[in-house]
Amino acid sequence: MGKTIAIYPGSFDPVTRGHMDIIERASKTVDHLIVGVLVNSAKSPLFTVEERVALLKQVTAQYPNVEIRSFDGLLVDFARASGAHILIRGLRAVTDFEYELQMAQTNRVLAPDVDTVFLTTTLEYAYVSSTIMKEVARFGGDLSSFAPPEIIQALCKKMQEEKEKNKENIL
Repeated sequence: MGKTIAIYPGSFDPVTRGHMDIIERASKTVDHLIVGVLVNSAKSPLFTVEERVALLKQVTAQYPNVEIRSFDGLLVDFARASGAHILIRGLRAVTDFEYELQMAQTNRVLAPDVDTVFLTTTLEYAYVSSTIMKEVARFGGDLSSFAPPEIIQALCKKMQEEKEKNKENIL
């Protein structure tokens, strides 16, 4: 039997300790984990896809079987092109489950050979989301429990750039 390849997809704008928890645990259960950074035209992310890929590479360097790649289009097409038959999705709360179940069922119809595996986020990170993290950063709150230091530093720098850009637009 060949290598077990899985994809953990997401926006990762930016990556949180919750994401890191799923990456670490998933990397222990498969031979090769591809963290797929979604290029989502419907969203306007704070970080560019290149920045998100670079940040993820930085904070996952200790996992030799983890690869970071960006993708656009259908996740199942990315999975097939990558040789993956498993999609990893993290669940923080029951509210995530309904959406994730619907996506898993849709993906199953589109690609019957690709299964979705749900990992529940460790309880201490269940409240963390990229959206909440950006909101806390916007108001100068303590981010140490939300993300690794490298991510916090990049987020604070990005927030400062946004502030300066907004000041210029006002003037």
